Amino acid sequence: MSRIFLFALTAALNPTLLTATTVMLLLPSPKRLMLGYLAGAYTTGIIVGLAIVEWLGNSGAVSTTKHSVAPGIDIALGVIALIAAYVVRSGSLARRRERRRLEHADEPKKPPKWQQALSGGSPRTTFLIGLLLSFPGASYLAALTEIHRQDLGFGGDLALVVAVNVVMLVLLEVPLVAFAIAPESTPIVIDRFKGWLARNGAQAIAIGLAVIGVALVLRGALAAAA
Repeated sequence: MSRIFLFALTAALNPTLLTATTVMLLLPSPKRLMLGYLAGAYTTGIIVGLAIVEWLGNSGAVSTTKHSVAPGIDIALGVIALIAAYVVRSGSLARRRERRRLEHADEPKKPPKWQQALSGGSPRTTFLIGLLLSFPGASYLAALTEIHRQDLGFGGDLALVVAVNVVMLVLLEVPLVAFAIAPESTPIVIDRFKGWLARNGAQAIAIGLAVIGVALVLRGALAAAA
């Protein structure tokens, strides 16, 4: 069971979701926009996730490969996390962005279309964006595979799929809970956090990715050796 939520935590490290949340926090009425996105993300994540779990149960695809696929997923995700930690720590991405900026200084840089749509400030728009940007990635698929192996029946599968989605979307849920509990102080805290992140963000992200990467690689290696 713990593997399910470890994969859910890995899935929560979603650059697209982090970017979308940041953009919405900077716009008027961020609560309404984030609620729209969250509703769309839940809709896709739960419906598609439950469909995949039920398909796995009917196909028997997991039982024939469980001793090779799960360790491979662990190791692959761990290696990816370690590479990301190295890149963040070394600052190579920042240097590349700076070189591109200097090379294309005269060319206006346009954000992706989904970011432009977010800037429109409509909850309906954010719902549609959350709906479209929340299809399963590798970590979510790994979590769904583990849910299938629990063999809990439809009700148990549904409860776990919902729980995994709650964990995966924590980047959206935490600001919403904060706005609900402390609507006046939350914007101040967010501004302070942005300042801290600007000073220490790269180091914190690198350390977190390195820890996750080492844990996943070790777990995958141990599972493959068993």
